[in-house]
Amino acid sequence: MRLLLLAFLFMFTVSAQAQQIEISAPGQQTIPLALTRFLPQSATYDPKIALEIEAVLRNDLNFSGIFDLIDPAAFLSDAGKIGLLSIDVDFEQWLMLGAESLIKGTYSVHGDALVIEARLFDVQRRRLSTGRRYVGQVKDIRRIAHKFADLVLEELTGIPGPFNTKIAYVSDRTGKRELYMMDSDGFGDLRLTNHRSIVLNPDFTPDAKHIVYTSYKNGNPDLFRQELSSGRETILSARKGLNVTARNEPRGDGLAVALSVDGNSEIYKLSNSGQLQGKLASSWGIEINPTWSPDGKQIAFVSDRQGNPNIFISEVGSKDSVRLTLNGKYNTNPAWSPRGDRLAFTRFQNGFFDIYTIRPDGSDERRLTFGPGNSEHPAWSSDGRFLVYTYDQSGRKTVRIMRVDGSGIHQLSPPGVDAQQPAWSLQW
Repeated sequence: MRLLLLAFLFMFTVSAQAQQIEISAPGQQTIPLALTRFLPQSATYDPKIALEIEAVLRNDLNFSGIFDLIDPAAFLSDAGKIGLLSIDVDFEQWLMLGAESLIKGTYSVHGDALVIEARLFDVQRRRLSTGRRYVGQVKDIRRIAHKFADLVLEELTGIPGPFNTKIAYVSDRTGKRELYMMDSDGFGDLRLTNHRSIVLNPDFTPDAKHIVYTSYKNGNPDLFRQELSSGRETILSARKGLNVTARNEPRGDGLAVALSVDGNSEIYKLSNSGQLQGKLASSWGIEINPTWSPDGKQIAFVSDRQGNPNIFISEVGSKDSVRLTLNGKYNTNPAWSPRGDRLAFTRFQNGFFDIYTIRPDGSDERRLTFGPGNSEHPAWSSDGRFLVYTYDQSGRKTVRIMRVDGSGIHQLSPPGVDAQQPAWSLQW
């Protein structure tokens, strides 16, 4: 019982308290970019469509920290002309404004049908960098704009953006902790479960078609998986005791999960059908909160084997583990960056929880958040540029987002509701 209670403390203490430009992170270099309003290309048009496309693109590109968006008030006549081909663009006007990149586009709408043409131009080279034609419905405006923002980042940095993704989180707005999902910018909030109990620790499968989570729906902390397209749930593990903090293997070959089938909590690998495939980490102490390296060859996890909760790394298939966090007395919630170069984690120190990152070899530890309030449960974006996390200052938890250098912090979750334990999908 003592060991089970300690395992729960690991989970709940946090709750209680073309040409590529070499840019990979904000602050290194910014690209002067002109974003023009998309113009109608049919007799029937709706100005609100153009406004929404622009708003989504502007928000995504601004938050990336990579661009310096030119004030539209300075735009000249070419901004009001359709230009889907290089020959149709007056590059001299944009050079005068100091733009290095230019976004132009059009839309056409027929009833609910929507076609968006989006283009990115290299102003200095006077040529088209990339472009796409998107066919959908009016309800798809935001998703289309997110997809083009991802394409812009990929064209200019070599790494696709993370904006056409989803973020899952837990909220008790109904009086019970249920699972919800929203877009990467906080829009499109959707409830996923109706368990009328406690739901914890969501994680998306690599294909973003399913999500796993722990629920007390049947009285025990059991592991569920839900198909997002249909809402159909299956139980992956209902073993006696804990079935918690599950994380999907990056190649989709199974998942790591903390189980207490042998008494204290240890890290096991389960198949996608829930069959035990052996232990990934165990000791006399408690192991919990696994996270995979992007290549699936290592896991990081939390263990109290040396007295206090700290983060350890182990090669999959090896019984040996190396302690990663050597500073602080309480380190938990590790999350491995999709790039493989860093792990984010939570440290409790001087009365507050804050988020740090560190290299897998234990070097270059960086603190990203600073009080007041508690910052916990970090989760990475698909491109490794951003983190979402739980923030709590006044007793009501919210989901926040920040760049990987700790800048650009703002709230994503709906105002006035409790929101915590975020998970971030890959491309949607």
